[in-house]
Formats: sequence, C-alpha cells, structure tokens
Amino acid sequence: MTINSYIIGIDGGGSKTYAVIVDANGDKISSGVAGPSNHQTIGIDKALANINDSIDQALQAAGLSHADIAFAQYGLAGLDREQDYQIVRPALSHIPFARWNIVSDTFEGLRTGSPSNIGVVLICGTGSNAAGRNEAGETVQVGGIGYLYGDNLGANYMATTMFRAAVRSWEGREIPSVLPEKLLQYFGFPTMGALINDFLDREIQYIREGKLTISLHEAAREGDALAIRLLKEAGNELGITANTVIRRLGGFKGITVPIVLVGSVLQKGRSPYLLNELRRVLELENPNVELIIPELAPVYGAILLAMDHLEIPATEETIQKFNANGGYE
Repeated sequence: MTINSYIIGIDGGGSKTYAVIVDANGDKISSGVAGPSNHQTIGIDKALANINDSIDQALQAAGLSHADIAFAQYGLAGLDREQDYQIVRPALSHIPFARWNIVSDTFEGLRTGSPSNIGVVLICGTGSNAAGRNEAGETVQVGGIGYLYGDNLGANYMATTMFRAAVRSWEGREIPSVLPEKLLQYFGFPTMGALINDFLDREIQYIREGKLTISLHEAAREGDALAIRLLKEAGNELGITANTVIRRLGGFKGITVPIVLVGSVLQKGRSPYLLNELRRVLELENPNVELIIPELAPVYGAILLAMDHLEIPATEETIQKFNANGGYE
C-alpha cells in the first residue's frame, strides 16, 4: 500500500454506526458517527442510509473520496444467517469502494483480541453472540438470535433476570437482597408496589434497560449474594457457549485458545464473579485457554481485518496507535 492510500473500517450496530479512516502508517485521519445499521431492526434502507452517512462524514472530514480508499471493511450487527448477507451485500455494493468486505460484527470483535484471527469470541453487550474461527479458516456461530432460540445472555436479558430476582426477593420467594432497592433507585419509584403496579398497567413483559446491569454489578461489589449468583449464572452460560463453539470447530490442537470477550457487560463490567465462573466452565473441557478483554474499539477490528486483506502487518506500534486513537467505546 502506498503512502497515499487509506483504509476505512465501518462498525455498525444496534445503536450507532462508526466509521474510521486510517492512513498507511495506522494514524487516524478522521471518523464519522451516524445512527444504527442493524437491518434486522430498522430495515435495509435506513441501515444503508446510516452507513453512507458515517462514511460520508469521515471522507469529508479527511478531504477524501471513495476512490482514495484502498480497502473498506464492514463489521455489521444482524448478519446471523446467509439470508442476512443476501440482503446486505447487494445494498453495500452501491457504495463505490473498489475493494471491500463484510463480516458479522462478531468476527470483527474476534480480530480486536486475536492477532492470528483464530479463537473464540464471546459478545455480551446489549445482546449476545458467540463465534469462532480455527486454523483451517472454518467458522462457527452459536446463538445471537434471541431468547426464544436459546440465548440466555446480554444486558437486556440480564436486566430482565435481575428485575425478576428483585421482585421475588421483595416478596420473600428469594433470599434477602439489595436488588429491590437498586430497582427503585434506577426507575425512580418510592416503593416496589408502586413500581410493579406501573409495569403491570403498561403490560411490560421484558426489561430493555441494558444499563440496569450497572446496578447489578454495583450490588455484587457490595457483596449481595443474589447479585453475585446472577453474575455467576451469566459466566456459566458464557462458558457453556464457548465450549460449544470449540467442540463444533473440532477443538484446537496444541495451542492455547484465545477467548476474546467483547461487549459492555464484559469490557466495562469485568465482574470477577462472572469471569471466574466463565474460566471454571471453560477449563472443564478446555484447560488451555486465555481470556482476553480487548481495549480496542470494535471499529479497529474492522481496520485490522482490512489490513489482513491488504497483507499489511499489524505491528505493536500500530496497535498502540489504535489504542491511543480510541479504546473500547
């Protein structure tokens, strides 16, 4: 790649789309931020509009055109099946990059923590997903398509579980806990009775308040036994999921398996109860594992994948630049 060539990475999720341009030396040139781009939730037309918006912002800020980009790498949420790719690929083909590629944001996450792009990635943010890639380049994805289809992870799921446990504790069907108090603080109600009546009147069946997991982590740090149990249950589920990925890939022979942990629950929460339980369950089947919590923002996983396509080595100096440009967001 010449000194006048540039790479763009586009990380598109359920809350925002983030585009970053770097130059041949790995220095950040510009960025753009737009609305969500998960086609499953907002439709392909809106998703494409937001992707284009983020790209145009980054190009304009850098004084560049599409033709100046050596490679564009998309890492997008909502790519769970081949049918999803069949919807998204034709839409992206209208963006005039000469060379580009698309992956699920799950594999973008794997690349942020695995220099070899081999191993397992566990995503636990607003939602959850898991995937792996072995030395033969084979890939497997497990979960990521919702509670009805077996997923028991993600901040929204954990918020619902916390809510249920708090109600049961308040009623006496669970051990005493500070979780009811945490709910009242979060939602701003004077009593549990008032909170429950309000939710019943509005027929709320599922808690879509991922930030409520911050309160769950607070309670665990305060030594609350019920909160600790819930976080251990999340760690157990993550371990079961990772072991499933490894089995379906045929195992990893003779190497320490990188387990890359991505998403706010893991990268920001970092609960020792969750992480220790995850490791315990992993080591029941896979004694040689390494838990890795990346510092890089996911968009730099896309940039690293673009560098891989261009056969540009990602040096330690480059990674340090990416960390300086913007760590996990």
